[in-house]
Amino acid sequence: MASNNNHHQFQKNAMYVETPAEALGDGGKNFDDDGRVKRTGTWVTASAHIITAVIGSGVLSLAWAIAQMGWLAGPAVLFAFSFITYFTSTLLVDCYRSPDPVHGKRNYTYSMVVRSILGGRKFQLCGLAQYVNLVGVTIGYTITASISMVAVKRSNCFHKHGHHEKCYISNNPFMIMFACIQIVLSQIPNFHKLWWLSIVAAVMSFAYSSIGLGLSIAKVAGGEHVRTSLTGVQVGVDVSGSEKVWRTFQAIGDIAFAYAYSNVLIEIQDTLKQSPPENKVMKKASLIGIFTTTLFYVLCGCIGYAAFGNDAPGNFLTGFGFYEPFWLIDFANICIAVHLVGAYQVFCQPIFGFVENLSKERWSESKFVNHEYGLNIPMCGTYNLNWFRLVWRSAYVVVTAVIAMIFPFFNDFLGLIGSLSFWPLTVYFPIEMYIKQSNMRPFSFTWTWLKILSWACFIVSIISAAGSIQGLAQDLKKYQPFKPQQ
Repeated sequence: MASNNNHHQFQKNAMYVETPAEALGDGGKNFDDDGRVKRTGTWVTASAHIITAVIGSGVLSLAWAIAQMGWLAGPAVLFAFSFITYFTSTLLVDCYRSPDPVHGKRNYTYSMVVRSILGGRKFQLCGLAQYVNLVGVTIGYTITASISMVAVKRSNCFHKHGHHEKCYISNNPFMIMFACIQIVLSQIPNFHKLWWLSIVAAVMSFAYSSIGLGLSIAKVAGGEHVRTSLTGVQVGVDVSGSEKVWRTFQAIGDIAFAYAYSNVLIEIQDTLKQSPPENKVMKKASLIGIFTTTLFYVLCGCIGYAAFGNDAPGNFLTGFGFYEPFWLIDFANICIAVHLVGAYQVFCQPIFGFVENLSKERWSESKFVNHEYGLNIPMCGTYNLNWFRLVWRSAYVVVTAVIAMIFPFFNDFLGLIGSLSFWPLTVYFPIEMYIKQSNMRPFSFTWTWLKILSWACFIVSIISAAGSIQGLAQDLKKYQPFKPQQ
């Protein structure tokens, strides 16, 4: 399927045709070495993209995850996954250009990297894992954003009528509102034009994480006694023996997938300036992104556990671990919703790019697919309208919103989708590509421990998938289709 002939045909029919910058004469200074418009990204914008992609509203459920494992295992698992994610991301960034990490040919997407280095069947498996994961995440973000918006209305209802009121509110109108915003933002033609959205989203993630952290510190300082322990929730007191095992598996899964951003890493790297070398800049951005993320995760997880103990709620801003001050809870939930508006775009742009490039290849003569119409928009300059882009991207957003409304517990599927894609995308492919590109000798010391790391992460993926399936089965038992899901 992925023969060299196909690859050249794809390049020829794609929106951009590779032309050496020298061949463009004076205009060459506006183009990179592959003939594409000069990239302008820096370590600042790349770090913002990474923080936006990694720190989701899941940061607020880490207190629950630490509560399942306790003071010893909880932070240890957090640090272990931060290290694994950073380490495998440094292997992956060296594969953006191949066969040489600095002067080789660019690969614009994760799947193109796999195709050029590993080829064939592995390329197809990678594409399947990547796009299933991305679609799942965009559906999950639609649900999570609506839950945060509903939490604002519920918070005001609790403040007005007391904490014992039911205050049920439907998520559906908020999902529709979120989808309408995404239809507009999805018309931004490509990824490197989204740097401003990522910076806004990164600021929002700092804001709500800091509010959650501040409220937890205030609760701890208030001196209210809660039960915590070195091993987390107690068998026979909080949970049964089997529940403890399943919950621990789920908690490991939550933490492992809270870090995953490798499925958009190459796309982020493709926004960077040509000089200094992209792999060097991306390693710096990855270090800043993962370090910042880990700092927030450890603080929110550990202080959240200290505040709530073994009874930590799944999410202490939307699950009403806090009721007051209600205006601050409202502001934090608005920040979550705004952050997810940006994060949705970071995760759906690779899907848009993949389908559009495939369509340009398939229907290279079609005006509907290929023709751009220049529209003058006051205050914004010229916008290039493409009818296929408008119809396809709008349809994608509508379909994800409809699925989110039909399955409001779909968020629970995300753990399963995440567990199935964590090992191949974050660990297996980066390690295999690094081994191949560096011509590493089989059974050498480095080869052996890289393989051991890969197998260990595979076992973790299987364990957390089992935990997610069990959790999903429990949620399906409790699911009441006519009752709003909170």
